[in-house]
Amino acid sequence: MDRVVSDLVVIDAQRIRESSADSLEDLLRREAGVQLSRNGGPGQNASVLLRGNGANNTLVLIDGVRVGSATLGQTALEGISLAQIERIEVLRGPGSSLFGADAVGGVIQIITRRGEGSPSLAAHAAVGGLRSRQLSAATSGATQSIDYAASLSRESSRGVSAIAPGDRFGLFNPDRDGFSRTTGSLRLGYSPAQEHRLGLNLLQARLRSQFDDAEFNPPTFAPDPSADFRNKLDTRVAALDYRGAISKQWTTSLQLAHNDDELRSGASVQSRFDTHRRQLTWQNAWHIANDQQWVAAVERLTEQASSTSFVTDQERSNTAFVLGYAAKLGAQLLQADVRHDRSSVFGGVTTGKAAWGLELQTGLNLRAAAGTAFRAPSFNELYFPGFGVATLQPERSRSFEVGITWRADASSASATLYRNRVRDRIAFEPDRSFCPADPAYNFGCARNIGRARLQGATFAAAHQFGALSARANLDLLDATDRDTGQRLTRRAAHQVSVAADYRHGAWLFGASLLGVGARPDGAVRLGAYEIVDLQARYRFNPQIQLEAKLLNAFDRDYQPARDYQAIGRQAWIGLRFDSRGL
Repeated sequence: MDRVVSDLVVIDAQRIRESSADSLEDLLRREAGVQLSRNGGPGQNASVLLRGNGANNTLVLIDGVRVGSATLGQTALEGISLAQIERIEVLRGPGSSLFGADAVGGVIQIITRRGEGSPSLAAHAAVGGLRSRQLSAATSGATQSIDYAASLSRESSRGVSAIAPGDRFGLFNPDRDGFSRTTGSLRLGYSPAQEHRLGLNLLQARLRSQFDDAEFNPPTFAPDPSADFRNKLDTRVAALDYRGAISKQWTTSLQLAHNDDELRSGASVQSRFDTHRRQLTWQNAWHIANDQQWVAAVERLTEQASSTSFVTDQERSNTAFVLGYAAKLGAQLLQADVRHDRSSVFGGVTTGKAAWGLELQTGLNLRAAAGTAFRAPSFNELYFPGFGVATLQPERSRSFEVGITWRADASSASATLYRNRVRDRIAFEPDRSFCPADPAYNFGCARNIGRARLQGATFAAAHQFGALSARANLDLLDATDRDTGQRLTRRAAHQVSVAADYRHGAWLFGASLLGVGARPDGAVRLGAYEIVDLQARYRFNPQIQLEAKLLNAFDRDYQPARDYQAIGRQAWIGLRFDSRGL
């Protein structure tokens, strides 16, 4: 971590366990620079906006494996449970020079549990309002040559109607739009010699959720919202990897991975969107001196997409080469990366990043970075009938940022200013003259026509006052369409998050506040809102803990997106066990 010259935040296991967040996306939005748009409550479609960039401009990895839908162009975070996660690393800012396409706003790296130490057992059970349930169990451990970790979780809620009454399209259905999510993971490792490890990672997540929509049946073709609309999402990740120290100077790693993302969505008629990825990555690091390192990597990615909307199945491949350098020269840190991607669809793209850091004094560091990034067009934008255009080019961005961080024994603070310019944004083109001649495009098509300015500041601070710990984040954002001068949809100009925990003997009491500013959405302005969560925990002994929380304690009524509603106040009570201690 001391060699990384980037705006990086790490959410560790303790913060995940002690957070009152009801989902992965809710946990993420409590960080500076991260906003959330969700079509209702937990289990509904969610989009994380990193530094004002859309969800399709944020890359999500699970244990180094790219995940998500290549047809929709984003990751369904609502399908990933917190129960299997050991930590989350959020890189804010361009990451294409290391990770390739879609890392314009940043990268969210999810790390699942890995076994270590003596055998252990952990379990958690909780019940909440709206007939909500959570149940998880995990085991892990390690011997001299073998490590293992396995977990299984189940979550469900009957929810509320995702859409509020009186919506603009007449989609409101008073039924409850609940969800269930089942997730299992397995990590195995074998170390035949010191500093050499072979690993197997498996994860499967199954999300079943209801949502509101309408069918348009003859003879009137008027919207009929009475049908039971459901999403059935299955995500599978499998990876084999090797990491070893060939010599004191040379470390190598090799990963072969596969990701499936399969979605069935609809009511009487089901639409199908499937993504299958195969990924091979070989990375080598050379320590040429005590404080200098070169990194070289090659990556091969193949994506296949099939859908009831496509005439034929589609496939594309990408080959990438990466070269990076990092050095610590006295009080200075240097980092430079360059990557070339060669796609079978849109040709070659080269991205790069240069960063510099300076230790002004012990615990006080200054940094500056500049980089380029790109987003590849999704399969829907390329091939969806009557919309997709196969000649689309990637979106591209240039960004610059400066930041300062300070750390002491019981305190920390950071501030970052950033500026990002995005061009060739893929948007809907209503002018039929710019679209293919096929009559299917009489109403418009996808086209590289957009430009955006994304600039702002993020601030974070934390302090320990004896038994009281407090932290706060502030996000200031100017996200503007450069062609129209209008603020981008669903981006708040400001967001603040404050949390405090007080420990007294076996007790822990906590409170958190999330304040989100007004946002434009579909020609209307959604009002600002604040949410307060409260929690209490009592530890019977080092292994067993009773937990209670009250989410949205003041029953704040707000719209997470236009015409959608949140779940309101919700109480939870649960019990947690960990044989190693909490």
